Amino acid sequence: MKKAMTWLKNIRPLRVLTVFLAGIFLFLTQACGAPGIATQPPQPDAQSPYSERYDPTKDYPLSSPAGGINNFSDVEPRGRLDEKGATDRADALAKNAQKNIDRKGIDSPGQYGENYKQGTPLGERVKNLGEDIGSSAEEVRKGVVKGTQRGIENLKGNTQNAAEDVTTNVQRGAEDAGRNVRRTADDAGNAVKKAVD
Repeated sequence: MKKAMTWLKNIRPLRVLTVFLAGIFLFLTQACGAPGIATQPPQPDAQSPYSERYDPTKDYPLSSPAGGINNFSDVEPRGRLDEKGATDRADALAKNAQKNIDRKGIDSPGQYGENYKQGTPLGERVKNLGEDIGSSAEEVRKGVVKGTQRGIENLKGNTQNAAEDVTTNVQRGAEDAGRNVRRTADDAGNAVKKAVD
């Protein structure tokens, strides 16, 4: 009992008041804060396709099997897919693809396939293929030569820099050795001078 009384005597009223006020402040900020105010959710427009709400008491018809993917029609059931617009877009894409095929260059893989389909003689096909391989080999050779030249130039520059660095290091070493000899001589002279005095 004495311990409880001692503990109660040690509690300061200022601490109790501080804790009480902090609790009140926390409660008021949480209860009256603006971000916590509930609002009504936005209602869908009457013209939106999603404005009708689901009614579980109604019987909604399902799409009947029509033979498309998964045995259903490939046309969207809600009618949002414009078949004429889709056909127009498909035609435009087909025309664009044909234009790209017609625009291909002579050296395209499609040209070789066309030559094969049209029955270009084997000798001519081999000749065309040989020319392509020869030009590719020439490009590789030029790249290797250019890379080798660049490597040799880098090697020359690195050797020249290394030679200059060695010369500089030798000169610095000689200067340092001369300074050390002078210091040693000066130290020896000072030691002799101190011994004489």
